[in-house]
Amino acid sequence: MRTAFVGLGQMGRPMAINLLAVCPELMVHTASGRAYPELEALGAIPTDDLRALADSDLVFLSLPNDEVVQSFLFGADGIAQWMRPGSTVVDTSTIGYTQTTEIEQRLAARHIRFIDAPVSGMQARAVDGTLTAMCGGSEDVFEEVAIYLRAMASNILYMGGAGTGQLAKLINQLLFDINCAAIAEILPMSVKLGLDAGKVASIVNSGTGRSYASEFFLPHILNNDFSNGYPLKHAYKDLVSGAQLSAKLGIPLPVLAASTTTYQLALLQGHGDGDKGAMIKVYERLLDVTFRARPQPQPMAAGHFS
Repeated sequence: MRTAFVGLGQMGRPMAINLLAVCPELMVHTASGRAYPELEALGAIPTDDLRALADSDLVFLSLPNDEVVQSFLFGADGIAQWMRPGSTVVDTSTIGYTQTTEIEQRLAARHIRFIDAPVSGMQARAVDGTLTAMCGGSEDVFEEVAIYLRAMASNILYMGGAGTGQLAKLINQLLFDINCAAIAEILPMSVKLGLDAGKVASIVNSGTGRSYASEFFLPHILNNDFSNGYPLKHAYKDLVSGAQLSAKLGIPLPVLAASTTTYQLALLQGHGDGDKGAMIKVYERLLDVTFRARPQPQPMAAGHFS
């Protein structure tokens, strides 16, 4: 089967590398082209020829947002206009439910099959091929593409019709986002009250307050490193999706709304390029503290006595 992978960013690049195990002549495409030499050395076929991509039987997408996905598929040079009836698009991007169902309908009008398969697990699990993939669309089509998904994910779940993969991903993501906002709000208070940040982090990550968010971000926060994980400015789209569903369906989500305020404050204060751990800077600024590891005392030089 002629297969292509589009989008070689933080998640897409390792996913495409793992997909080479079952697609040794995988075509790959990315807007920047930066990952081409590495992928080509592994056997992939880099291309900027959109018509060649459209000639694929199966096209995987890993793109930053719904605008980019829709433009790539349906823009002036969108590949959908050239794709053959019966070919398949599998979108591993994280985008909105409504946008996903619209994409499915537009592709179906061209007799192009579609699976939404957003993934969860961050970059380390993308490298290991142990992501979780939540899939929506025709179950028959899902069964056909599952062998390819297994090269990238160890936990693959069929959720139902088109868009249900995105809904499942959103539920998981919003819980993660709330955890990150809670860390940002509560932990600076511990320093304000005179507690040692490193010891508090150890207590949280070995106690009932721990979460995946705390286990991942606290070591980096203590080391003043906010370059891990998805940038805040891109992650904010999940909160927008949650707010839209809340408004449309009349479902109250007060904890999510409060967490969204923390994200908004972080973005307004210029932390959008940092990871979700960078939200802690909002409350550090408010309380005039920093939640960082204390410098370790340097060993005394040999032969030096006081």
